[in-house]
Amino acid sequence: MSKAAKSGNAEAVDHFFSLSGGRADRWRDLNAAAKDWTVGAGSQDAVQSAFDALGAYEDFFAFPGKSLMSELEDRIRQGSAEASGQLARRLSDSILTRSYKHDKSEWESVEQVAEAPFEGSATALGRTEMRRPYFEMLLVSPGAGTRGEQQVRELRRLRRPEDEFIYESIPVGSFEDAICAVLANPAISAVTIFDGFAYGSRHDASIMRGFLTSVGFDSKSVAGEDLSLSLAEALKRIRPELDIYLLSDRRVEKLSGDPRAANIRRVLYAVEELLELHLSILEGVEERFQTPFFDNLKKYAMRPISTFHALPIARGKSVFKSDWIRDMGEFYGLNIFLAESSATTGGLDSLLEPTGNIKDAQEKAARAFGADHVFFVTNGTSTSNKMVHQALVAPGDIVILDRNCHKSHHYGLVLAGGQPLYVEAFPMTAYSMYGAVPLKSIKKALLDLKSEGRLDRVKMVDLTNCTFDGHIYNTRRVMEECLAIKPDLIFLWDEAWFGFARFSPFLRPRTAMGAAEAIEKWIDDPGSVEAYEQQQKQLGKNPSNKKLLETRLIPDPRKVRIRVYQTNSTHKSMSALRQGSMLLVKDVEFPSVSAQFREAVFTHASTSPNQQLIASLDIARRQMEIEGYGLVSNAIEIALNIRNEVNNHPKISKYFKLLGADEMVPDEYRQSGFVDFLSPGLSWSDQVRSMHEDEFCLDPTRMTLVCGTAGYDGTEFKKLLADEYNIQLNKTSRNSVLLQSNINNTRSDIAHLVHVLLDICNKIEKRLANSGEVGKKAFADRVKTLMEDVPDLPNFSHFHEGYRRDAGDKTPEGDMRTAFYGAYNADGCEYVGLNSTECDKRLRHGPEMISANFVIPYPPGFPIMVPGQVITQETVDFMRKLDVKEIHGFERDRGLKLIRPEFAKKRSR
Repeated sequence: MSKAAKSGNAEAVDHFFSLSGGRADRWRDLNAAAKDWTVGAGSQDAVQSAFDALGAYEDFFAFPGKSLMSELEDRIRQGSAEASGQLARRLSDSILTRSYKHDKSEWESVEQVAEAPFEGSATALGRTEMRRPYFEMLLVSPGAGTRGEQQVRELRRLRRPEDEFIYESIPVGSFEDAICAVLANPAISAVTIFDGFAYGSRHDASIMRGFLTSVGFDSKSVAGEDLSLSLAEALKRIRPELDIYLLSDRRVEKLSGDPRAANIRRVLYAVEELLELHLSILEGVEERFQTPFFDNLKKYAMRPISTFHALPIARGKSVFKSDWIRDMGEFYGLNIFLAESSATTGGLDSLLEPTGNIKDAQEKAARAFGADHVFFVTNGTSTSNKMVHQALVAPGDIVILDRNCHKSHHYGLVLAGGQPLYVEAFPMTAYSMYGAVPLKSIKKALLDLKSEGRLDRVKMVDLTNCTFDGHIYNTRRVMEECLAIKPDLIFLWDEAWFGFARFSPFLRPRTAMGAAEAIEKWIDDPGSVEAYEQQQKQLGKNPSNKKLLETRLIPDPRKVRIRVYQTNSTHKSMSALRQGSMLLVKDVEFPSVSAQFREAVFTHASTSPNQQLIASLDIARRQMEIEGYGLVSNAIEIALNIRNEVNNHPKISKYFKLLGADEMVPDEYRQSGFVDFLSPGLSWSDQVRSMHEDEFCLDPTRMTLVCGTAGYDGTEFKKLLADEYNIQLNKTSRNSVLLQSNINNTRSDIAHLVHVLLDICNKIEKRLANSGEVGKKAFADRVKTLMEDVPDLPNFSHFHEGYRRDAGDKTPEGDMRTAFYGAYNADGCEYVGLNSTECDKRLRHGPEMISANFVIPYPPGFPIMVPGQVITQETVDFMRKLDVKEIHGFERDRGLKLIRPEFAKKRSR
């Protein structure tokens, strides 16, 4: 333990906004200080200070471990500059390169092998061609410094060359230290709990204590409870993928029957089962490591197979024997062709009717993502969304829908015949984008339908979480309040960009599956009925809609039916190939709709799915279930570092800015007062409170970079970065671009981005310096045009009465399907020029102009017109001010495609 940690003056051990990067930086600083000391350019005090800065964090990592850390500290205190420098460099390099995971010598002291963790398996680990995966196991035990170290040694002796994995144990002695460890160390894959440990940490952990209090695991809440079972519950809530084992000398058979023991993989009798513990730990990780489809595909690829089916590219003969396309084989390699097949037998399986390894792979994915069922989809989340709509929505059903959602939802309703009731997101006019839909708007739609006696027709609420620009709903609150109005509502959450969030304890509660699980637990709590009945008394017999809109409604737990569907584009945030998607289901009524769900799968899924796509979905699940927590933490850390570097750089910040939560989410939706991730004095508990309380939060990995202040529109800046700097982006707006960090990014990417932005700023200033007053004025005018002269965003107007035959008076739903297919009749359609006098005349005097199709400009990427919608002055003004090149559904030469009013009127008769 360093002096700072002992004295309590070190930074709190639970400051988790910078984990792996912060640890690496501290070791680099120590290495640099030791190097300077060695050559006479530094001092012993500087090295000791750098060593102290490592703090108590190192207690939560297996390497370097207590022995090597003590040796390093002794060398520093003894004034041995050269010896200190050698050991600091070796340890730092090993941590940065992670070589300690497979190189036994990294764990050795200079004098001797310090109880080499890899004893008995050096041969296996020495094979450079086949390294065994390495993980770490947390050992929560009373007397961690003595008894814990003894248990570590005993577990090492149980290792065998035939073990599939290598693990090292980390002993801690308290509840709080265990929580800190699993948050700080992503390499931990299993936790073993020995009865008798303490609650409080010996370190400064004030922030973490505030978090534990907020989630009901503070010292007062667990007082009198079984501490081991409470710890298991807390660990599972933070990292549900962890395998937890309990060793006790109590009556373990009775302990296993406790309902809270469901969080524990296995309960063992402490005095006799250490070997069983070792084997159980390996088995638990093996269960997550298995990839049923990918494993079988590899075996299939190695078999000598003659193919007589319709896939000539399988086995690669047509490629490698060709004089003309052999370069394709040389580029992709042989295995991809050996692993191609259109067969569903011989070790493979059918995606449409899985009964073997695809079924097993989907069940593992369901476990990993907290769902009851998971379906692999190989043609994108567009297809996943359409499957849900077709399976659950019948013609005439009303679906409450964010007008700004992905086009697949709109087209899905066209195919299913559902009637969209569009609800508007809050506008961000300054940046030509929309946020998310306020809960009041959704509740109002439901209450209006209820007051008209048409609530029974509402089938689904369909929302995007998170939005393209990073707005995250309070999913639990949305579902609870909607279920208070209609207890059997179906929810479809399009989490195309948010699939990774399952593996972050900060973001998970805001995912569809995380919120559904929380509601399930609330329903099972006897206090839920009491809370509901108490609110009913407060509301009275016939509360007004106004009162219901202003009240945080509690549903009747006895009537609620959890029916939640989540789609995620696995390829967008995990290691899956493009178009790899998953459809997650938690629906108590699924058995009654499973037949029609299969029909939807048959309708939309390809009968020739790509084997590599399926395998990549299997692999993505494995990776996220084992190392997802660390990967997502790194992606968040990358994003926070980018925000810090851009917004605090003296020159870059003159021309560019990354928007904070205060600029992306209006004050009224940030009830906690949260401002931004980099606000001075921000603590982890502040972020947790925001995630719990605020109506909308901002995904930290999605960063809106304002480029209009540098004189670039979004499309122009995106092209500049791609063409001249090899930086790829996705979404743009009138004056911004969207940066997204993911599990693929590294700190090198940050350095490259900052370097590029600085280079662009230097060129801007050089250009302004050489262009005189005329050039400066032109630049200022350009910035003003992009940042101030922005068009108002158009709201959805209404459907033409011809497509509202069975609609109510208060709500704007319409029959979009009839309008869509009505436009197939050429005689019933016409074109009007966007800038024509005819357009202006009809806007003023009529007849109404009725959109015949979807019109979707990119950016912003949402439909500003849908089939059957009446076109208003607001929409036309927006289109006329657009300066984008890509507008789907609009032909500039012909103008707006319209349904003739007389044709629409015929439809209403």
